[in-house]
Order: sequence, then structure tokens, then C-alpha cells
Amino acid sequence: MLAGITLLSLVLLDMLFPSVSLAVLFALSPMVACSVLPPKPTAVFGVAALLAAVASHWWTDDPNLAQHVVRVAAVVAFSATAAVVAHIRVRREHELQHVSRLAEVAQRAVLPVLPAHARRVNIAVRYRSATADAVIGGDLYDCYHSRNHTRFLVGDVRGKGLGAVEQAARVIRSFRQAAAFQQDLEAVADDMNSYLLPFFDPEEFVTAILLDTTDARRPHIVAAGHPPPLLIHPDGSSEFVAVDNDLPLGLGFGYERHDFTWEPGDRLLLYTDGLSEARDAQGEFLDLRGLAPHLVGLDVDAAADRLLDLTRDHSRGSTGAADDMAVLVLEHAVDEQDYRPEDAQHDWGTSLPR
Repeated sequence: MLAGITLLSLVLLDMLFPSVSLAVLFALSPMVACSVLPPKPTAVFGVAALLAAVASHWWTDDPNLAQHVVRVAAVVAFSATAAVVAHIRVRREHELQHVSRLAEVAQRAVLPVLPAHARRVNIAVRYRSATADAVIGGDLYDCYHSRNHTRFLVGDVRGKGLGAVEQAARVIRSFRQAAAFQQDLEAVADDMNSYLLPFFDPEEFVTAILLDTTDARRPHIVAAGHPPPLLIHPDGSSEFVAVDNDLPLGLGFGYERHDFTWEPGDRLLLYTDGLSEARDAQGEFLDLRGLAPHLVGLDVDAAADRLLDLTRDHSRGSTGAADDMAVLVLEHAVDEQDYRPEDAQHDWGTSLPR
């Protein structure tokens, strides 16, 4: 549209002021077109500019044919250049899109698809990266669901960027290995810690919550330097799960398991500090317990979406730096969901998200 308006305007000006030939400026039309259009439409504007330049000899007062030929030749040269530029731009855009798709697949491969339910637990997960051009960052989650165990992980790797993504992949790998073979949840944390220790620099670590709901009536939890889960009741009341927070993973220390109770219909919110430390324009932290009444009366997926919307509304106008955020909403279902053998083992950790 802009290229067409440019050409039409220049032709009209050239007609209104025949004493000054503007024909060489007709090449601005394909030059404008090449910045936004593919090569063929750009070439069309180039041909239109060429025809207008040739025809301008009939309404200008310049009798010098040689100068007219030079102006036409200049339009041809600029139009051809514009078509080449458009071709190069489109090719590079396609290459960038291809690389971006590969990067997105590689990043998403770090975070698995979680089952909609596992035994007597309904599941919803949401992720938001703080980096605009990244799908994921240093926050992570996973679920190991087999015949023997149902276990969850939510964690936050110290740092940002590709380094954090690489370490997040290691954390998930260590969880899948340990969750498959260790009987006790504290042993899972110990195994993860031992696996990660050689890969982490002295200043690197990962905070994490490990949850075992194999017996949904008696869940177990290990807290490794991570914010405590929020237990939400059907009436909207809530409290944080009381745990003694051990040190983060990757520092070489042991871990203890804690038990808690929840009733059918209760929900458990596992999250990273991107949620708990979200600030408003005045610098006030998000009140998680204040959000609890808004997260009941909905299915877990709708509740997770609602939580992200409320967090976004709270943070609007904040001048603080955004942080990655992972949210896992778990509901103690009234009835145990049908168990399918094909859903067993840690396939959930290796498949790509929807």
C-alpha cells in the first residue's frame, strides 16, 4: 500500500511541475516495497515505476532525450536492486523461522507434557518465560507417573538464559532417573543432588519441591530451598504446607521427607518465585492466599489460566524485571481416574508439549 501511494504521489507531482523531472524518484516505490513484500510484488512495483518513468517524457518540459534515458536506466537499476533485496530478505526470514522453530522444539523438549490426571490427582501446568524470545528459562516442572509411583517436581535454577536452560534439562533428567528407581522421596532428592553436584559451579544451585502422591491420601513432600506449596480448600480458604525447608539441590546436603494431608476436592499449588515475587506498580508482592478464592469452582485448567491472568493484572505497570514462572495446580480428585498402562513410566517426561 505504501509503495503504491509513493509511486502515485510522485507521478502526480511530476505532472504538476513539468519543469522539474522527478522520474528518477519513481524508484522509491520498489525500494519501499522490498522492505515488506516478497520479490514478485516488489518486481511489479519496479515495472510500474519503469513504465511511469518512460511515460514521464510526454508530460515534462525537458527535451533532452539522453537525460531521460539516464533517468529511466536509474529506475531500472534501483528496481532490480529492490527485487534482489526482497529476495535476500525473504530467504533470511525463512532461515530465521526455521532456526526459531528448531530452537522452540529444543527448548520445549526440556519441559514435558504432563498427564491430565494421575491416579487420584487432576493436573494442570502453566509456564511463562521472562525472556521474550525464549519459550522456557530456568524454571522447570515434571511428572513421573508409573504403576509404582506418581511424583511431581517444580524447580527454579539459579540464573537465566541458555545456561539456565541447560541446567534445567539436567535437573529434569536427574529427577526422571531417581524417581523411577528410588522407593523413598528423600532418596530421590539425594540422588538428584549427587547427580547434579559435578555439573554445578559453586555458586549454582536449584531450588525444588518434590511431591509424591502415589497414595493420594498420604502425600509426601521434600522442600529444597523452595517456596512452600499452597493448599487450597473448596471453600476458598488456604494455608501454606508446613515444611522444614532444606538447602537447594546441588549443594551436597541431605534431605528429609514431610507428610501432610489433603481431602478430596482440595487443591495444591506448586509454583516458582516468579509467581510469589510478582510485584505491582507500588512494589507490593502478590498475595497468594488472597488469590485462593478465585481458584475454586473451576476445573484445574481454568484455575491455572485464571491464576496467570490475575498475576498479569497484578504486575501491570511494574518497573521490576520479569521472572520465569512455572505453576502446577493439582487437585485431589474424588474418584481415582482410570489407569492406562500406556501412560506408565516416564514417557510424560520425554514427549513434546501440546
